[in-house]
Amino acid sequence: MLTLDALLSDETLRQQEFPVIKDSLFLGHAGVTILPRRVAKTMQDYLEHCSLRMQEYPEAWKAVNETRVVAAELIGAKASEIALIGPTSVGLSLVANGLSWQAGDEVVSYLDDYPANVYPWTDLQRHGVVLKHLKPAAPGEITPELVEAALTPKTKLVALASCHFQSGYRIEIDRIGRMLRERGILFCLDAIQTVGAFETRVDHVDFLSADSHKWMLGPMSAGIFYVREELQDLLRPSLLGSWNVRSPNFIAQEEIAFERGGRRYEPGALNISGILGMKAGIDLILEIGIPDISAQLLKLKARLHAGLQPQGFTFLGPDPHNSINASAITTVQHPQRSLEEVSQKLTASNIATSLRHNRAGEMLLRFSPHFYNTEGEMERVARVMGEVG
Repeated sequence: MLTLDALLSDETLRQQEFPVIKDSLFLGHAGVTILPRRVAKTMQDYLEHCSLRMQEYPEAWKAVNETRVVAAELIGAKASEIALIGPTSVGLSLVANGLSWQAGDEVVSYLDDYPANVYPWTDLQRHGVVLKHLKPAAPGEITPELVEAALTPKTKLVALASCHFQSGYRIEIDRIGRMLRERGILFCLDAIQTVGAFETRVDHVDFLSADSHKWMLGPMSAGIFYVREELQDLLRPSLLGSWNVRSPNFIAQEEIAFERGGRRYEPGALNISGILGMKAGIDLILEIGIPDISAQLLKLKARLHAGLQPQGFTFLGPDPHNSINASAITTVQHPQRSLEEVSQKLTASNIATSLRHNRAGEMLLRFSPHFYNTEGEMERVARVMGEVG
């Protein structure tokens, strides 16, 4: 059993599990993660097997079913509530396109969320749905009070991100979810920026979508889509095929009858290589443990703040001591320095970060380390950035 303490105290083990650290410092997990060795090996082993036997060999199918189980454990769901599809936008679009809408129904969302969690709801306007965009005091700062103030008797669904992709503000999922459940309002969560990093439970969430290529340390286009069991008949699958519609002996029937459970949202052949890689990433996350992971991420954030604040950098989002809303994302600006030059210096030093822009066109520099990164590495980042005038 791998523990966080064992990993961080043994550099040989850390390099074995995460080969990227041998020659670079990767701080881009809020974008597209690097793959741990065990994830890459799992996918490589599967592909090697596929050169010798059919791709749907029995052990692979067994692992696919086990993936539903570990994914459900990660978010506090049932395995029967998990569909294995990605990317995140597919799950969100399945919600938008699978519910029955009436003209005048209202959806509460946030225009400055990542576009994948904006466009599926924007498109509903062609059905007469009314969009109500939240306007927080700061980027991503969506509080339960802000959500509550936007609700009306016509509100049918609230669609939010669990964490803002720029400011790193984590919403209070359970408080918001409880409030909406009491009012009979559906709650859809884009959880890609927290699943694998911070506790993201679905006790009071109706729909959740998250690809594995960020904090779950998995490959692209392998993800989890959660639909609360009681709502699976309400959310009609909008993608249909031979896998999710009952077709005995692969013979099409005159009437459509959907399979039960999460499989009803999987229309065709699964991305087995990606799913097995995602399982390996989730297994690693569960082995380390979300409480230890989130505590380490906040330590890394605190060390970044301590190193960059004296240099005049300003920070978006909550500070590291706000354990309710802070996340692993640290985004900075500077009143005098060119962030483009800072980014180039970091890149030349083999430190991977992300340049972003806000709606006003201002440049932002985002850091997103994961649990295997160290406080010493955060100090190195501050030293390198201090060399840019």
